[in-house]
Amino acid sequence: MAACVNTLIDCLIGAAALWLLWFRIIPRVELSLAKHRSLAGHSRWSRRLARILPAYEYDAQRFFDADGAPAEIAARRQAAFAQLADLYRRRFARSAALTDAAMPYLSDLQFTARYRVPFQFSRHVREHLKGGSFVTRTHGNRIIDADGNELFDLTGSYGVNVLGHDFYKECMLRATEAGSAVGPLLGSYLPPTIENARRLCAISGLDQVSFHMSGTEAVMQAVRLARYHNRRRYLVRFCGAYHGWWGDVQPGVGNPVPAPDTLTLEDMSAASLRVLRRRRDISCVLVNPVQSMHPNRAAPGDSALLDGARRAGVDREAYGAWLKQLRAVCSERGIALIFDEVFTGFRLAPGGAQEYFGVRADLVTYGKTVAGGLPIGVLCGRAALMARFRADHPADVCFARGTFNAHPYVMAAMDAFLTRFAGEPVRALYRDLDATWNRRVAALNARLQSQGLPLRVSNLSTIWSIDYLVPSRYNWMLQYYLRAHGLALSWVGTGRLIFNLAYTTDDYEAVVERLQAAATEMQRDGWWWVAPGQSNRSVRKAITAELFQAWCSGLIGSISSPRNR
Repeated sequence: MAACVNTLIDCLIGAAALWLLWFRIIPRVELSLAKHRSLAGHSRWSRRLARILPAYEYDAQRFFDADGAPAEIAARRQAAFAQLADLYRRRFARSAALTDAAMPYLSDLQFTARYRVPFQFSRHVREHLKGGSFVTRTHGNRIIDADGNELFDLTGSYGVNVLGHDFYKECMLRATEAGSAVGPLLGSYLPPTIENARRLCAISGLDQVSFHMSGTEAVMQAVRLARYHNRRRYLVRFCGAYHGWWGDVQPGVGNPVPAPDTLTLEDMSAASLRVLRRRRDISCVLVNPVQSMHPNRAAPGDSALLDGARRAGVDREAYGAWLKQLRAVCSERGIALIFDEVFTGFRLAPGGAQEYFGVRADLVTYGKTVAGGLPIGVLCGRAALMARFRADHPADVCFARGTFNAHPYVMAAMDAFLTRFAGEPVRALYRDLDATWNRRVAALNARLQSQGLPLRVSNLSTIWSIDYLVPSRYNWMLQYYLRAHGLALSWVGTGRLIFNLAYTTDDYEAVVERLQAAATEMQRDGWWWVAPGQSNRSVRKAITAELFQAWCSGLIGSISSPRNR
Protein backbone atom coordinates (compact mmCIF):
# COMPACT_ATOMS: atom_id res chain seq x y z
CA MET A 1 0.00 0.00 0.00
CA ALA A 2 2.79 2.42 0.92
CA ALA A 3 4.51 1.63 -2.37
CA CYS A 4 1.33 2.48 -4.27
CA VAL A 5 0.98 5.77 -2.40
CA ASN A 6 4.59 6.62 -3.10
CA THR A 7 4.13 5.76 -6.75
CA LEU A 8 1.02 7.93 -6.92
CA ILE A 9 2.86 10.81 -5.26
CA ASP A 10 5.74 10.41 -7.70
CA CYS A 11 3.28 10.47 -10.62
CA LEU A 12 1.60 13.59 -9.28
CA ILE A 13 4.94 15.31 -8.78
CA GLY A 14 6.00 14.28 -12.26
CA ALA A 15 2.72 15.52 -13.74
CA ALA A 16 3.05 18.81 -11.88
CA ALA A 17 6.62 19.17 -13.16
CA LEU A 18 5.51 18.46 -16.72
CA TRP A 19 2.64 20.93 -16.36
CA LEU A 20 5.02 23.55 -14.99
CA LEU A 21 7.50 22.86 -17.77
CA TRP A 22 4.96 22.92 -20.59
CA PHE A 23 2.66 25.72 -19.51
CA ARG A 24 5.01 27.95 -17.53
CA ILE A 25 8.69 27.44 -18.16
CA ILE A 26 8.76 26.76 -21.91
CA PRO A 27 6.42 29.67 -22.78
CA ARG A 28 8.51 31.95 -20.57
CA VAL A 29 11.72 30.85 -22.27
CA GLU A 30 10.15 31.26 -25.71
CA LEU A 31 8.96 34.73 -24.79
CA SER A 32 12.45 35.70 -23.67
CA LEU A 33 13.92 34.38 -26.92
CA ALA A 34 11.37 36.39 -28.91
CA LYS A 35 12.49 39.69 -27.39
CA HIS A 36 15.14 41.74 -29.10
CA ARG A 37 18.45 41.67 -27.27
CA SER A 38 18.73 45.47 -27.12
CA LEU A 39 17.30 47.61 -24.33
CA ALA A 40 14.50 48.59 -26.71
CA GLY A 41 13.35 44.99 -26.51
CA HIS A 42 13.33 44.98 -22.70
CA SER A 43 11.11 47.83 -21.60
CA ARG A 44 11.49 47.35 -17.85
CA TRP A 45 15.26 47.43 -17.99
CA SER A 46 15.25 50.45 -20.29
CA ARG A 47 13.07 52.37 -17.84
CA ARG A 48 15.25 51.39 -14.90
CA LEU A 49 18.37 52.48 -16.73
CA ALA A 50 16.80 55.79 -17.73
CA ARG A 51 16.09 56.54 -14.08
CA ILE A 52 19.72 56.18 -13.04
CA LEU A 53 21.40 57.67 -16.11
CA PRO A 54 23.26 60.73 -14.77
CA ALA A 55 23.14 64.17 -16.32
CA TYR A 56 26.36 65.92 -17.24
CA GLU A 57 27.45 68.41 -19.86
CA TYR A 58 30.62 69.56 -21.53
CA ASP A 59 32.27 72.84 -20.73
CA ALA A 60 33.06 75.37 -23.46
CA GLN A 61 36.31 73.63 -24.43
CA ARG A 62 35.27 69.99 -24.14
CA PHE A 63 32.30 70.75 -26.39
CA PHE A 64 34.76 70.96 -29.29
CA ASP A 65 37.15 68.13 -28.45
CA ALA A 66 34.91 65.49 -26.88
CA ASP A 67 36.37 62.98 -29.32
CA GLY A 68 39.97 63.76 -28.36
CA ALA A 69 40.58 66.04 -31.34
CA PRO A 70 43.90 67.91 -31.39
CA ALA A 71 43.95 71.60 -30.55
CA GLU A 72 44.07 72.63 -34.22
CA ILE A 73 40.87 70.74 -35.08
CA ALA A 74 39.10 71.92 -31.92
CA ALA A 75 40.01 75.52 -32.75
CA ARG A 76 38.69 75.12 -36.30
CA ARG A 77 35.43 73.73 -34.97
CA GLN A 78 35.13 76.52 -32.42
CA ALA A 79 35.64 79.20 -35.07
CA ALA A 80 33.13 77.55 -37.39
CA PHE A 81 30.59 77.25 -34.57
CA ALA A 82 31.00 80.95 -33.78
CA GLN A 83 30.40 81.86 -37.43
CA LEU A 84 27.35 79.63 -37.57
CA ALA A 85 26.01 81.11 -34.33
CA ASP A 86 26.48 84.61 -35.75
CA LEU A 87 24.59 83.63 -38.91
CA TYR A 88 21.75 82.24 -36.80
CA ARG A 89 21.59 85.41 -34.70
CA ARG A 90 21.28 87.55 -37.81
CA ARG A 91 19.07 85.35 -39.98
CA PHE A 92 16.68 83.94 -37.36
CA ALA A 93 16.51 86.81 -34.86
CA ARG A 94 12.74 87.28 -34.74
CA SER A 95 11.99 83.52 -34.82
CA ALA A 96 14.40 83.02 -31.92
CA ALA A 97 12.88 85.92 -29.97
CA LEU A 98 9.38 84.48 -30.37
CA THR A 99 10.62 81.06 -29.29
CA ASP A 100 12.27 82.54 -26.20
CA ALA A 101 9.04 84.39 -25.35
CA ALA A 102 6.98 81.22 -25.68
CA MET A 103 9.39 78.89 -23.91
CA PRO A 104 8.24 79.58 -20.30
CA TYR A 105 4.64 78.71 -21.21
CA LEU A 106 4.93 75.82 -23.68
CA SER A 107 6.17 72.61 -22.13
CA ASP A 108 6.22 70.90 -25.54
CA LEU A 109 8.68 73.52 -26.78
CA GLN A 110 10.87 73.03 -23.72
CA PHE A 111 11.02 69.30 -24.42
CA THR A 112 11.83 69.54 -28.13
CA ALA A 113 14.44 72.24 -27.59
CA ARG A 114 16.29 70.15 -25.01
CA TYR A 115 16.29 66.91 -27.01
CA ARG A 116 17.42 68.03 -30.46
CA VAL A 117 20.99 66.89 -29.76
CA PRO A 118 22.76 64.57 -27.28
CA PHE A 119 22.29 65.95 -23.78
CA GLN A 120 26.03 66.51 -23.18
CA PHE A 121 26.00 69.19 -25.91
CA SER A 122 22.47 70.49 -25.41
CA ARG A 123 22.95 73.60 -23.28
CA HIS A 124 25.66 75.12 -25.48
CA VAL A 125 23.61 74.50 -28.60
CA ARG A 126 20.43 75.97 -27.07
CA GLU A 127 22.32 79.11 -26.09
CA HIS A 128 23.97 79.77 -29.44
CA LEU A 129 22.10 78.08 -32.31
CA LYS A 130 18.56 79.40 -31.97
CA GLY A 131 16.74 78.64 -35.19
CA GLY A 132 13.30 79.35 -33.80
CA SER A 133 10.03 77.46 -34.10
CA PHE A 134 7.71 80.08 -35.56
CA VAL A 135 6.51 80.41 -39.16
CA THR A 136 4.15 82.83 -40.87
CA ARG A 137 3.08 81.08 -44.08
CA THR A 138 3.88 78.47 -46.70
CA HIS A 139 3.87 78.37 -50.47
CA GLY A 140 4.69 75.49 -52.73
CA ASN A 141 7.25 73.34 -50.96
CA ARG A 142 8.61 76.20 -48.88
CA ILE A 143 8.09 77.44 -45.35
CA ILE A 144 8.45 81.15 -44.58
CA ASP A 145 9.58 81.75 -41.02
CA ALA A 146 8.97 84.78 -38.82
CA ASP A 147 12.10 86.47 -40.24
CA GLY A 148 10.94 86.06 -43.83
CA ASN A 149 13.42 83.27 -44.65
CA GLU A 150 12.25 80.72 -47.19
CA LEU A 151 13.18 77.13 -46.35
CA PHE A 152 12.37 73.95 -48.22
CA ASP A 153 10.04 71.89 -46.07
CA LEU A 154 11.47 68.48 -45.13
CA THR A 155 9.47 68.24 -41.90
CA GLY A 156 6.47 66.60 -43.51
CA SER A 157 4.36 68.08 -40.71
CA TYR A 158 4.81 64.82 -38.75
CA GLY A 159 3.45 62.91 -41.74
CA VAL A 160 0.44 65.11 -42.55
CA ASN A 161 1.96 66.64 -45.66
CA VAL A 162 1.68 63.92 -48.28
CA LEU A 163 0.43 66.06 -51.17
CA GLY A 164 1.89 69.53 -50.58
CA HIS A 165 0.96 72.61 -48.56
CA ASP A 166 -1.24 74.16 -51.26
CA PHE A 167 -3.33 70.98 -51.50
CA TYR A 168 -4.14 71.06 -47.78
CA LYS A 169 -4.76 74.79 -47.69
CA GLU A 170 -7.49 74.29 -50.30
CA CYS A 171 -9.01 71.44 -48.27
CA MET A 172 -9.00 73.58 -45.14
CA LEU A 173 -10.62 76.47 -47.03
CA ARG A 174 -13.39 74.11 -48.17
CA ALA A 175 -13.80 72.99 -44.57
CA THR A 176 -14.25 76.57 -43.39
CA GLU A 177 -16.87 77.27 -46.04
CA ALA A 178 -18.88 74.10 -45.32
CA GLY A 179 -18.37 73.91 -41.57
CA SER A 180 -19.13 77.56 -40.81
CA ALA A 181 -22.80 76.96 -41.63
CA VAL A 182 -23.17 74.77 -38.54
CA GLY A 183 -20.21 75.80 -36.39
CA PRO A 184 -19.06 73.47 -33.59
CA LEU A 185 -22.28 71.44 -33.55
CA LEU A 186 -21.23 68.17 -31.99
CA GLY A 187 -23.02 64.84 -31.86
CA SER A 188 -24.72 65.33 -35.22
CA TYR A 189 -23.23 64.52 -38.62
CA LEU A 190 -22.52 66.63 -41.67
CA PRO A 191 -23.93 64.90 -44.79
CA PRO A 192 -20.44 64.31 -46.34
CA THR A 193 -19.70 61.98 -43.40
CA ILE A 194 -21.56 59.18 -45.22
CA GLU A 195 -19.43 59.44 -48.34
CA ASN A 196 -16.27 59.81 -46.26
CA ALA A 197 -17.00 56.53 -44.48
CA ARG A 198 -17.84 54.75 -47.73
CA ARG A 199 -14.63 55.88 -49.42
CA LEU A 200 -12.48 54.97 -46.43
CA CYS A 201 -13.98 51.48 -46.42
CA ALA A 202 -13.17 51.16 -50.12
CA ILE A 203 -9.58 52.36 -49.60
CA SER A 204 -8.95 50.11 -46.60
CA GLY A 205 -10.82 47.10 -47.97
CA LEU A 206 -12.67 46.85 -44.64
CA ASP A 207 -16.31 47.08 -43.58
CA GLN A 208 -16.83 49.89 -41.09
CA VAL A 209 -15.30 53.11 -39.80
CA SER A 210 -15.14 55.04 -36.54
CA PHE A 211 -13.76 58.58 -36.20
CA HIS A 212 -11.51 59.88 -33.43
CA MET A 213 -9.53 63.02 -32.70
CA SER A 214 -6.02 61.62 -33.01
CA GLY A 215 -4.05 58.63 -34.20
CA THR A 216 -3.33 57.69 -30.60
CA GLU A 217 -7.08 57.49 -29.88
CA ALA A 218 -7.67 55.39 -33.00
CA VAL A 219 -5.02 52.89 -31.87
CA MET A 220 -6.53 52.80 -28.38
CA GLN A 221 -9.92 51.94 -29.82
CA ALA A 222 -8.48 49.27 -32.13
CA VAL A 223 -6.84 47.50 -29.20
CA ARG A 224 -9.91 47.88 -26.99
CA LEU A 225 -12.20 46.36 -29.63
CA ALA A 226 -9.82 43.46 -30.24
CA ARG A 227 -9.77 42.68 -26.51
CA TYR A 228 -13.53 43.05 -26.28
CA HIS A 229 -14.29 40.56 -29.02
CA ASN A 230 -11.71 37.84 -28.43
CA ARG A 231 -11.67 38.26 -24.63
CA ARG A 232 -7.90 38.07 -24.42
CA ARG A 233 -5.55 40.23 -22.43
CA TYR A 234 -2.26 40.86 -24.20
CA LEU A 235 -1.34 43.09 -27.09
CA VAL A 236 1.88 42.52 -29.00
CA ARG A 237 3.96 45.32 -30.40
CA PHE A 238 7.33 45.05 -32.07
CA CYS A 239 10.59 46.40 -30.74
CA GLY A 240 11.23 50.01 -31.69
CA ALA A 241 7.76 50.70 -33.10
CA TYR A 242 5.82 53.84 -32.18
CA HIS A 243 2.03 53.76 -31.88
CA GLY A 244 1.32 57.01 -30.04
CA TRP A 245 1.79 58.03 -26.43
CA TRP A 246 -0.86 55.79 -24.82
CA GLY A 247 0.75 53.80 -22.03
CA ASP A 248 -0.13 50.33 -23.28
CA VAL A 249 1.72 50.89 -26.56
CA GLN A 250 4.67 52.69 -24.99
CA PRO A 251 5.90 50.34 -22.29
CA GLY A 252 9.49 51.58 -22.12
CA VAL A 253 11.12 54.97 -21.63
CA GLY A 254 8.53 57.74 -21.82
CA ASN A 255 5.90 55.88 -19.79
CA PRO A 256 6.20 56.48 -16.02
CA VAL A 257 4.44 53.21 -15.14
CA PRO A 258 4.75 49.61 -16.41
CA ALA A 259 2.46 48.25 -19.12
CA PRO A 260 1.73 44.75 -17.77
CA ASP A 261 -0.56 43.73 -20.63
CA THR A 262 1.93 44.49 -23.41
CA LEU A 263 4.47 42.11 -24.95
CA THR A 264 7.29 43.66 -26.96
CA LEU A 265 8.69 41.12 -29.42
CA GLU A 266 11.42 41.12 -32.04
CA ASP A 267 10.37 42.22 -35.50
CA MET A 268 10.98 39.82 -38.42
CA SER A 269 11.69 36.92 -36.07
CA ALA A 270 10.65 33.27 -36.24
CA ALA A 271 10.80 33.18 -32.42
CA SER A 272 8.08 35.83 -32.28
CA LEU A 273 5.87 33.76 -34.56
CA ARG A 274 6.36 30.78 -32.22
CA VAL A 275 5.14 32.86 -29.28
CA LEU A 276 2.06 33.92 -31.22
CA ARG A 277 1.31 30.31 -32.15
CA ARG A 278 1.73 28.92 -28.64
CA ARG A 279 0.02 31.45 -26.41
CA ARG A 280 -3.75 31.62 -26.03
CA ASP A 281 -3.95 35.02 -24.33
CA ILE A 282 -2.80 37.32 -27.17
CA SER A 283 -5.55 39.62 -28.37
CA CYS A 284 -3.89 41.63 -31.14
CA VAL A 285 -0.66 42.44 -32.92
CA LEU A 286 0.27 46.01 -33.84
CA VAL A 287 2.38 46.78 -36.91
CA ASN A 288 3.77 50.20 -37.81
CA PRO A 289 4.88 49.87 -41.47
CA VAL A 290 7.50 52.62 -41.21
CA GLN A 291 9.49 50.20 -39.04
CA SER A 292 10.47 48.42 -42.25
CA MET A 293 13.16 51.13 -42.47
CA HIS A 294 14.80 50.13 -39.20
CA PRO A 295 13.37 46.94 -37.67
CA ASN A 296 13.79 46.64 -33.90
CA ARG A 297 15.15 50.15 -33.47
CA ALA A 298 13.34 53.25 -32.29
CA ALA A 299 12.55 56.04 -34.71
CA PRO A 300 15.86 57.80 -35.39
CA GLY A 301 16.53 61.16 -33.80
CA ASP A 302 19.68 63.24 -33.56
CA SER A 303 19.38 63.39 -29.77
CA ALA A 304 20.61 59.77 -29.73
CA LEU A 305 23.18 60.22 -32.51
CA LEU A 306 26.22 59.40 -30.38
CA ASP A 307 28.37 57.81 -33.10
CA GLY A 308 28.05 56.72 -36.73
CA ALA A 309 26.31 53.40 -36.15
CA ARG A 310 22.83 54.46 -37.22
CA ARG A 311 21.65 52.59 -40.31
CA ALA A 312 18.35 52.37 -42.12
CA GLY A 313 17.16 50.61 -45.24
CA VAL A 314 14.15 48.81 -46.62
CA ASP A 315 13.95 45.36 -48.13
CA ARG A 316 10.38 45.59 -49.39
CA GLU A 317 10.22 41.96 -50.51
CA ALA A 318 11.60 40.58 -47.23
CA TYR A 319 9.36 42.74 -45.04
CA GLY A 320 6.34 41.87 -47.16
CA ALA A 321 7.15 38.16 -46.77
CA TRP A 322 7.40 38.61 -42.98
CA LEU A 323 4.02 40.36 -42.87
CA LYS A 324 2.46 37.50 -44.85
CA GLN A 325 3.78 35.00 -42.30
CA LEU A 326 2.47 37.18 -39.50
CA ARG A 327 -0.92 37.41 -41.22
CA ALA A 328 -1.10 33.62 -41.50
CA VAL A 329 -0.29 33.07 -37.82
CA CYS A 330 -2.79 35.70 -36.67
CA SER A 331 -5.51 34.10 -38.81
CA GLU A 332 -4.64 30.66 -37.47
CA ARG A 333 -4.79 31.76 -33.82
CA GLY A 334 -7.69 34.22 -33.98
CA ILE A 335 -5.45 37.21 -33.22
CA ALA A 336 -6.45 40.61 -34.62
CA LEU A 337 -3.79 42.06 -36.91
CA ILE A 338 -3.73 45.87 -36.67
CA PHE A 339 -1.89 48.07 -39.15
CA ASP A 340 -1.07 51.44 -37.61
CA GLU A 341 -0.98 53.67 -40.69
CA VAL A 342 -1.31 56.97 -38.88
CA PHE A 343 2.09 57.93 -40.31
CA THR A 344 2.34 55.91 -43.53
CA GLY A 345 -1.28 55.92 -44.69
CA PHE A 346 -1.68 57.40 -48.20
CA ARG A 347 2.06 58.00 -48.49
CA LEU A 348 3.30 54.64 -49.77
CA ALA A 349 0.39 53.86 -52.10
CA PRO A 350 -3.25 54.91 -52.60
CA GLY A 351 -4.22 51.88 -50.53
CA GLY A 352 -1.51 52.45 -47.94
CA ALA A 353 0.83 49.81 -46.57
CA GLN A 354 -1.74 47.07 -47.15
CA GLU A 355 -1.42 47.69 -50.88
CA TYR A 356 2.31 48.41 -50.71
CA PHE A 357 3.22 45.14 -48.97
CA GLY A 358 0.32 43.07 -50.27
CA VAL A 359 -1.11 42.11 -46.86
CA ARG A 360 -4.61 42.67 -45.46
CA ALA A 361 -5.11 43.61 -41.81
CA ASP A 362 -8.20 43.14 -39.63
CA LEU A 363 -8.07 46.70 -38.32
CA VAL A 364 -6.32 49.74 -39.80
CA THR A 365 -5.78 53.14 -38.20
CA TYR A 366 -5.32 56.33 -40.20
CA GLY A 367 -4.72 59.91 -39.16
CA LYS A 368 -2.92 63.15 -39.92
CA THR A 369 -3.37 63.51 -43.66
CA VAL A 370 -6.84 62.10 -44.31
CA ALA A 371 -8.67 65.09 -42.79
CA GLY A 372 -7.09 67.50 -45.24
CA GLY A 373 -4.84 69.09 -42.63
CA LEU A 374 -7.19 69.06 -39.63
CA PRO A 375 -6.85 66.75 -36.58
CA ILE A 376 -8.25 63.26 -37.07
CA GLY A 377 -7.95 59.63 -36.09
CA VAL A 378 -9.71 56.94 -38.11
CA LEU A 379 -10.27 53.28 -37.38
CA CYS A 380 -11.38 50.95 -40.17
CA GLY A 381 -12.14 47.32 -39.43
CA ARG A 382 -14.01 44.13 -40.15
CA ALA A 383 -17.63 44.32 -39.07
CA ALA A 384 -17.16 41.49 -36.56
CA LEU A 385 -14.51 43.52 -34.73
CA MET A 386 -16.09 46.96 -34.97
CA ALA A 387 -19.29 46.23 -33.02
CA ARG A 388 -19.32 47.91 -29.62
CA PHE A 389 -22.13 45.87 -28.08
CA ARG A 390 -23.44 42.32 -27.81
CA ALA A 391 -27.03 41.91 -28.94
CA ASP A 392 -27.53 38.94 -26.60
CA HIS A 393 -26.06 40.73 -23.57
CA PRO A 394 -27.26 44.36 -23.70
CA ALA A 395 -25.22 45.53 -20.70
CA ASP A 396 -21.96 44.22 -22.18
CA VAL A 397 -20.66 47.13 -24.26
CA CYS A 398 -17.30 48.49 -25.42
CA PHE A 399 -17.52 52.23 -24.99
CA ALA A 400 -15.64 54.84 -27.00
CA ARG A 401 -17.12 58.18 -27.93
CA GLY A 402 -15.01 61.34 -27.96
CA THR A 403 -16.57 64.79 -27.90
CA PHE A 404 -15.06 65.98 -31.17
CA ASN A 405 -15.57 62.78 -33.18
CA ALA A 406 -16.83 63.62 -36.69
CA HIS A 407 -16.45 67.37 -36.09
CA PRO A 408 -18.21 69.29 -38.93
CA TYR A 409 -15.05 71.11 -40.05
CA VAL A 410 -13.05 67.88 -40.00
CA MET A 411 -15.67 66.00 -42.04
CA ALA A 412 -15.79 68.82 -44.59
CA ALA A 413 -12.01 68.86 -44.92
CA MET A 414 -11.96 65.06 -45.23
CA ASP A 415 -14.56 65.25 -47.98
CA ALA A 416 -12.38 67.71 -49.86
CA PHE A 417 -9.30 65.53 -49.36
CA LEU A 418 -10.91 62.25 -50.44
CA THR A 419 -12.64 63.84 -53.44
CA ARG A 420 -9.39 65.24 -54.77
CA PHE A 421 -7.47 62.15 -53.74
CA ALA A 422 -9.56 60.05 -56.12
CA GLY A 423 -8.86 62.40 -59.04
CA GLU A 424 -6.39 61.79 -61.83
CA PRO A 425 -3.91 64.58 -60.90
CA VAL A 426 -3.29 62.98 -57.50
CA ARG A 427 -3.27 59.41 -58.80
CA ALA A 428 -0.64 60.42 -61.33
CA LEU A 429 1.71 61.25 -58.45
CA TYR A 430 1.71 57.59 -57.40
CA ARG A 431 2.78 56.19 -60.75
CA ASP A 432 6.30 54.79 -60.46
CA LEU A 433 6.53 56.50 -57.06
CA ASP A 434 8.89 53.97 -55.51
CA ALA A 435 11.07 53.71 -58.61
CA THR A 436 11.32 57.49 -58.88
CA TRP A 437 12.43 58.04 -55.29
CA ASN A 438 14.72 55.02 -55.21
CA ARG A 439 16.40 56.32 -58.37
CA ARG A 440 16.78 59.79 -56.86
CA VAL A 441 18.32 58.40 -53.69
CA ALA A 442 20.73 56.16 -55.62
CA ALA A 443 21.90 59.13 -57.70
CA LEU A 444 22.36 61.27 -54.59
CA ASN A 445 24.37 58.58 -52.82
CA ALA A 446 26.65 58.23 -55.85
CA ARG A 447 27.10 61.99 -55.81
CA LEU A 448 27.96 62.07 -52.10
CA GLN A 449 30.44 59.24 -52.59
CA SER A 450 32.14 60.98 -55.49
CA GLN A 451 32.56 64.11 -53.35
CA GLY A 452 34.09 62.11 -50.50
CA LEU A 453 31.30 63.07 -48.10
CA PRO A 454 30.61 60.57 -45.28
CA LEU A 455 26.84 60.49 -45.77
CA ARG A 456 24.38 58.13 -47.35
CA VAL A 457 20.61 58.33 -47.60
CA SER A 458 18.18 55.47 -46.96
CA ASN A 459 14.55 55.78 -47.94
CA LEU A 460 11.10 54.29 -47.72
CA SER A 461 9.56 56.03 -50.70
CA THR A 462 9.55 59.75 -49.75
CA ILE A 463 10.68 59.15 -46.16
CA TRP A 464 14.44 59.60 -45.76
CA SER A 465 16.98 58.89 -43.06
CA ILE A 466 20.58 60.09 -43.26
CA ASP A 467 23.22 57.55 -42.32
CA TYR A 468 26.77 58.53 -41.36
CA LEU A 469 29.86 56.61 -42.41
CA VAL A 470 32.24 57.96 -39.78
CA PRO A 471 32.26 57.26 -36.01
CA SER A 472 31.94 60.93 -35.16
CA ARG A 473 30.46 62.37 -31.99
CA TYR A 474 29.34 65.41 -34.02
CA ASN A 475 27.18 63.95 -36.78
CA TRP A 476 24.17 65.70 -35.23
CA MET A 477 25.70 69.07 -36.18
CA LEU A 478 24.57 68.52 -39.78
CA GLN A 479 21.01 69.60 -38.94
CA TYR A 480 22.25 73.11 -38.14
CA TYR A 481 24.23 73.39 -41.37
CA LEU A 482 21.18 72.20 -43.30
CA ARG A 483 19.00 74.90 -41.76
CA ALA A 484 21.63 77.51 -42.54
CA HIS A 485 21.34 76.40 -46.17
CA GLY A 486 17.58 76.76 -46.21
CA LEU A 487 16.32 73.28 -45.36
CA ALA A 488 13.70 72.94 -42.61
CA LEU A 489 13.77 69.69 -40.62
CA SER A 490 11.54 68.50 -37.81
CA TRP A 491 12.85 68.64 -34.27
CA VAL A 492 14.21 65.08 -34.48
CA GLY A 493 16.84 66.24 -36.97
CA THR A 494 18.35 64.20 -39.78
CA GLY A 495 16.88 60.89 -38.62
CA ARG A 496 13.73 61.56 -40.63
CA LEU A 497 13.41 63.85 -43.63
CA ILE A 498 9.99 63.78 -45.27
CA PHE A 499 9.28 64.96 -48.80
CA ASN A 500 5.76 65.31 -50.12
CA LEU A 501 4.67 63.67 -53.35
CA ALA A 502 4.25 67.04 -55.04
CA TYR A 503 7.97 67.89 -54.94
CA THR A 504 8.94 69.03 -58.43
CA THR A 505 12.19 67.99 -60.05
CA ASP A 506 13.49 71.55 -59.74
CA ASP A 507 12.66 71.76 -56.03
CA TYR A 508 14.18 68.35 -55.40
CA GLU A 509 17.40 69.32 -57.17
CA ALA A 510 17.56 72.52 -55.13
CA VAL A 511 17.31 70.45 -51.93
CA VAL A 512 20.09 68.13 -53.10
CA GLU A 513 22.37 71.07 -53.92
CA ARG A 514 21.82 72.55 -50.48
CA LEU A 515 22.34 69.23 -48.74
CA GLN A 516 25.67 68.73 -50.52
CA ALA A 517 26.77 72.30 -49.78
CA ALA A 518 25.94 71.92 -46.08
CA ALA A 519 27.82 68.62 -45.82
CA THR A 520 30.84 70.09 -47.63
CA GLU A 521 30.99 72.98 -45.16
CA MET A 522 30.65 70.67 -42.19
CA GLN A 523 33.49 68.51 -43.46
CA ARG A 524 35.66 71.58 -44.09
CA ASP A 525 35.02 72.80 -40.54
CA GLY A 526 36.50 69.66 -39.02
CA TRP A 527 33.44 68.04 -37.45
CA TRP A 528 34.15 64.76 -39.21
CA TRP A 529 37.75 64.48 -38.07
CA VAL A 530 38.34 60.94 -36.81
CA ALA A 531 41.21 59.85 -34.59
CA PRO A 532 43.36 56.97 -35.89
CA GLY A 533 41.79 53.69 -34.84
CA GLN A 534 38.57 55.32 -33.65
CA SER A 535 35.46 53.20 -34.15
CA ASN A 536 31.81 53.35 -33.17
CA ARG A 537 32.61 50.88 -30.43
CA SER A 538 35.44 53.00 -29.02
CA VAL A 539 33.16 56.05 -29.07
CA ARG A 540 30.51 54.18 -27.09
CA LYS A 541 33.12 52.96 -24.61
CA ALA A 542 34.30 56.53 -24.05
CA ILE A 543 30.74 57.71 -23.43
CA THR A 544 30.15 54.81 -21.04
CA ALA A 545 33.25 55.85 -19.10
CA GLU A 546 31.93 59.43 -18.88
CA LEU A 547 28.57 58.19 -17.64
CA PHE A 548 30.25 56.07 -14.99
CA GLN A 549 32.37 59.03 -13.89
CA ALA A 550 29.27 61.25 -13.63
CA TRP A 551 27.36 58.54 -11.78
CA CYS A 552 30.16 58.05 -9.28
CA SER A 553 30.37 61.76 -8.60
CA GLY A 554 26.63 61.90 -7.98
CA LEU A 555 26.57 65.47 -9.23
CA ILE A 556 25.13 67.25 -12.23
CA GLY A 557 28.09 69.13 -13.56
CA SER A 558 30.34 69.71 -16.50
CA ILE A 559 33.14 67.58 -17.86
CA SER A 560 36.21 69.51 -18.89
CA SER A 561 38.72 68.93 -21.62
CA PRO A 562 41.75 67.02 -20.28
CA ARG A 563 44.05 69.86 -21.26
CA ASN A 564 42.00 72.24 -19.06
CA ARG A 565 42.09 70.10 -15.93
